[in-house]
Amino acid sequence: MREERIDGQETPYWSMGPFKVRLPFIHYRFEWPDYFQGLLMCAVDLAAIPLMTELLGMPFEVALAVVMLNGLFYLLHHLLGDPVVPGWITPAIPLLMAYCAAFPEGPERIHALVSFQLLLGVFAIFIGASGLAHRVVSLIPQAIKSGIIIGAGIAAVMAVFKVDGRFDLYPITITLAVGIAFYVIFSRHFAELKQSNALFNLIGKLGVFPIIVLAIIIAPTVGETNWPTLEWGFSSPDFVTLWNEYTVFGIGFPPIAMFISAIPTVLAAYIVLFGDVLQSRAILEEADQARPDEKIDYSPDRAHMIFGARNSAMSILGPDVTMCGPLWAAMHVVIVERFSQGKKAMYSIFGGAGSFRWGTNTGLLFMPIVTLVQPILGVALALTLLIQGYVSVKIGIMEARSQRDLGIAGIVAAVLATRGATWAFAVGVVLCILVYGRDFFAGEKDKTFVKDQD
Repeated sequence: MREERIDGQETPYWSMGPFKVRLPFIHYRFEWPDYFQGLLMCAVDLAAIPLMTELLGMPFEVALAVVMLNGLFYLLHHLLGDPVVPGWITPAIPLLMAYCAAFPEGPERIHALVSFQLLLGVFAIFIGASGLAHRVVSLIPQAIKSGIIIGAGIAAVMAVFKVDGRFDLYPITITLAVGIAFYVIFSRHFAELKQSNALFNLIGKLGVFPIIVLAIIIAPTVGETNWPTLEWGFSSPDFVTLWNEYTVFGIGFPPIAMFISAIPTVLAAYIVLFGDVLQSRAILEEADQARPDEKIDYSPDRAHMIFGARNSAMSILGPDVTMCGPLWAAMHVVIVERFSQGKKAMYSIFGGAGSFRWGTNTGLLFMPIVTLVQPILGVALALTLLIQGYVSVKIGIMEARSQRDLGIAGIVAAVLATRGATWAFAVGVVLCILVYGRDFFAGEKDKTFVKDQD
């Protein structure tokens, strides 16, 4: 029997320490619109496959096994009380790929990925369990934080536009798809259209879903991919090869030196993902005000423990280049927008977030869906990277508090995008010492930004 919520209180749950267990049909109503949207949006999850085949040389079926494992762990967030749509740590993907590419392809490169992801997971669990998240980030000077986030955005854009990169493979499709996506997601003009037109409002609520559908049509029409060859039945991920050739079960545990070398990249990735944690809280606070009938309890510490556990588990079971992040910002905004329209639209935020992720997991099982989107996975990845690049640069600049911060951040960002996290941190520390001296941690506020003015 489904447990009913009393207006003004949280959706019912079973208490389990810091976690709040909620199960579909028992604690929350299943939201079929979000489930069906998730069926095709699994294309974005599948876009991780080209990354793993490129970096690790994985066959398609092996990479699909990694994607499916990651999909199962996505469910942990809403099931354990975190009311978000989780996703990758998208801005940090180019940083991790550059770090791993410095090692020879084969067991050594896989060890680099395993050590990075396990270290990131354990670090996040420790931060969440101890409640130290804000304190850790506050110890990093604003100029360096700004540079890391901007650099992650620049690296994401560079990954698309580098010579012989994804843009050169699909120039027309990426131009049209990304252009329309930016107009729909970021344009002031389209935001005004949504207020006065029901069709445009619906398109806006679907996030990147219409863009993926459009790419499926555009790419083969302009000759940049073949038309999808639909196959029927269920997908066949290759877990045996994954565990025998790409995990610690087959190639052994990484040496301690690998963990030490991964520390700067782990810190850079953590700075980026902490921004997602802050963004999750800000979006949910707005939703909480719009829907007083459901009290939303978002805990950054609980979120840390969940995505920390996901990264730790994936590092052992199926090392993942996209990593396990706390938020899929585009879809989280879409779900929250529908939730904000009232009980009739979505009874509980957990129903929307959970049903969507049940949908993406179901989509991965069906060969017609997998084969439909397979030709445009590179386009879906480029779309994700460019949107994330836009957001990262915008957020990174706003982290700065003075013109000196911006100058340091620009150099740190360029070094990060071209030489990696270790060099970026080293350069940032030296520049902050030279520019700020005793005020290394405090920096300065020169009121260049409106947010810092009285």
